[in-house]
Amino acid sequence: MVVYRFLATPRWLGYAALTLAAATVMVLLGLWQLDRYEQRAEINARITAGTAATPVALTSVVGAPTGAAGTIGPPPAEHTEWTRVTVTGSFDPAHEILVRGRTVEGAVGFEVLTPLVLGDGQAVLVDRGWVRPAAAGALTPPDVPAAPSGSVTVSGRLVPAESRGGRPQQVAGHAEIRRITPSEIAPVLPYALFDAYVSADQPAPGFTAVPAEKQNALQNAGYVLQWWLFAAMTLYGFGYLARREARGPRPDNLLDEDEEGDRHAEADEPRAEQPRIEQPRTEQPAEHRPATADQAADADAEAQLHDTPH
Repeated sequence: MVVYRFLATPRWLGYAALTLAAATVMVLLGLWQLDRYEQRAEINARITAGTAATPVALTSVVGAPTGAAGTIGPPPAEHTEWTRVTVTGSFDPAHEILVRGRTVEGAVGFEVLTPLVLGDGQAVLVDRGWVRPAAAGALTPPDVPAAPSGSVTVSGRLVPAESRGGRPQQVAGHAEIRRITPSEIAPVLPYALFDAYVSADQPAPGFTAVPAEKQNALQNAGYVLQWWLFAAMTLYGFGYLARREARGPRPDNLLDEDEEGDRHAEADEPRAEQPRIEQPRTEQPAEHRPATADQAADADAEAQLHDTPH
């Protein structure tokens, strides 16, 4: 009969508490990754839907700025991000900004941001497209097609502000940034900005369209399975160890322990001293016996007498 009363001991209660705590943390991490998966999957769905949707007016999906120059308006609602929008205004090439370090089709270059000033004096940043860097090096401005003059209508995706952006910096006579963050760009412009930007669907000749980058939702789905599998393995491991403890040692383990104990006992027993057998000593003939020191000296003296000339 298998008895599990040992589970009430302090040691096993500690094991159980540690196991439950670890499994709970793993389940919660899996739920967090599941939430991230759902968020990213929703973004990808909006990006896919936006490619074929009819564009709507910019001000119908995001609030316009109402403050003074250098301020920004409210951010777009999450469900309106990546919506196809249309907006009419005039480009301001004097405040154009290059976004460095942007990769399109495996090549690193610049995205070109040009403010589009609306009729009421507010502005929205328009990503007109991607251009290659100058062959002369990073300090040489790239070849950027001029923005069209007069009133233009732009259609594109409404892109939310990027995080951890900085103020534009002057490099070789032009402004550059690393990330598109309207709140950091607005203070250097003479008008208020929308807190989002428009990525043009059909850029002018000389530009390459910037594709919408979808989120890697499958990675989060893999993390969900990973954390929940770890939680199940943790609980199974505790149950396996408890079952093994309740059954006690297996019979074959007992036999192995007995054999090992016999070997140790034999090794510890004192060994009986074996009798020594004396080998009989045989007398060597005189001519084979080693000469003593006196005999050797007499032999040398006799050899000298024979060698002395008479």
